[in-house]
Amino acid sequence: MAASLGVLEEKTSKNILFCKILVVGAGGIGCELLKNLVLTGFQDLVVIDLDTIDVSNLNRQFLFRKEHVGKSKAQVAKASALTFNPNAKIVAHHDSIMSPDYGVDFFRKFDMVMNALDNRAARNHVNRMCLAADIPLIESGTAGYLGQVTVIKKSLTECYECQPKPPQKTFPGCTIRNTPSEPIHCVVWAKHLFNQLFGEEDPDQDVSPDTEDPELTAEAGQTALDQKEKANTAGGIERKSTRAWAMETGYNAKKIFNKLFRDDIKYLLSMETLWKKRRPPVPLDFDNLPHTAMAGNIIPAIATTNAIIAALIVMEGLKILNGKIEECKQIYLNRQPNPRKKLLIPCALDKPSPKCYVCSSKPEVTVVLNTGKITIKTLEDKILKSALGMVAPDVEIDDGKGTILISSEEGETEENNDKFLSEFHIGNGSILKCDDFLQSYELKVIIAHADKLEEDKEFDVVGDLSELQAKPQEEKSADQNGATTDHQDEEDDLMVVEDIDVVKTGTKRKADQDIEEIKAKRTKTSSEENDDIVVL
Repeated sequence: MAASLGVLEEKTSKNILFCKILVVGAGGIGCELLKNLVLTGFQDLVVIDLDTIDVSNLNRQFLFRKEHVGKSKAQVAKASALTFNPNAKIVAHHDSIMSPDYGVDFFRKFDMVMNALDNRAARNHVNRMCLAADIPLIESGTAGYLGQVTVIKKSLTECYECQPKPPQKTFPGCTIRNTPSEPIHCVVWAKHLFNQLFGEEDPDQDVSPDTEDPELTAEAGQTALDQKEKANTAGGIERKSTRAWAMETGYNAKKIFNKLFRDDIKYLLSMETLWKKRRPPVPLDFDNLPHTAMAGNIIPAIATTNAIIAALIVMEGLKILNGKIEECKQIYLNRQPNPRKKLLIPCALDKPSPKCYVCSSKPEVTVVLNTGKITIKTLEDKILKSALGMVAPDVEIDDGKGTILISSEEGETEENNDKFLSEFHIGNGSILKCDDFLQSYELKVIIAHADKLEEDKEFDVVGDLSELQAKPQEEKSADQNGATTDHQDEEDDLMVVEDIDVVKTGTKRKADQDIEEIKAKRTKTSSEENDDIVVL
């Protein structure tokens, strides 16, 4: 082990022996990280991961073997890591880090936390727990050949949520089934198809156009109208699910393919009005497929990238152990060397954002919504939990009366779930005091009422009211200059998908600009290295 072989300084070696580390995630980065930690000499480790091992993990998660498929990642990773250093003490939890069992007191037991996660919700949660416990967090992620490591420390650096991230979207079923126009629509459709064929069947997620729906136009819809009304059916129309049909065919691959990619497409083509302003789809036949390559812009998980990032995590951890956190960097792994022939680009850590609704001294956020259309349940599930990352919020109206809207105690406020915010006299300028005991996190939510939001959104989370007021001016100025009011240039931006090991999830930065443009836009590079940076 490095600590016992004299590779490291004596002080560092001693610190390693008494350091207690929490590793969150035992997947692509997590496996490499655990191996590195025990080989460096760390002996007091706790690893948490909710997943089990899948066959697809074996090409890059090298602590796992074929015989481990179906077993806990955390438990197997522990056993495999111990073969490198039997003296290490590793505790493995096959569990979710967001469980109430792992509160602030649990986090305070550790000298630092190292993230090896693959989803935003868990990253947000660990970020808040480390802020509450006031311990350093080393955040990381990879996407193909790209990678990133950064250090987060309360009051010293920006937290994981200081930079705004675009909301995760849901899509109407009719768009998914009938008129997909973006790659993400096809991804969602494929996920629904898998569940319809093999997973938990959900009638609301059927993937085929409804061939018995009289609301559809053209010849196919008229056929449904002409049929005799059937008893014991919704509206006299019989609908057969994809699952039921597939079972009747014996899951015949050819028949399933031709239904989904030939017959369903032909049916959609019969609805002429759909294609007046859209490019129509092209049916495919199983026996006459075009000779084209595997489709999609899939970002693969690459073992060498994970290994490099895991090594960088440990190196930043050693700086923290030696009391040199101010020397820590954000480090980016690029696909191509820069003009100085470097793939790894270190940058100075950012200061906390004064407008961050998580780590600022008085966290607050403005939510734009229609108080007459948003229910308490929507406020809890979609706004507080999904958009704002809370786990078990308690909410009261800041009206001098302390009216309780939501209680984290089960059953206490269930009668409020289906009531609209306006029924509690919540309107423009109302303030909600939100408290998540598990995260030791308090947030003031300012309600901005709007009768209708852009793009028919249910709600919109903005930093503060000044941003909301400035937006119409920006749009007006853009219109006067003949420019579009859409301030995102999607073709030039790089967005990393979340379902794989992600890098600073959801943050958009320019990936293909030349060096000088990137230097000009990024002023936070260290004085030693102000090279080009790809930030994901």
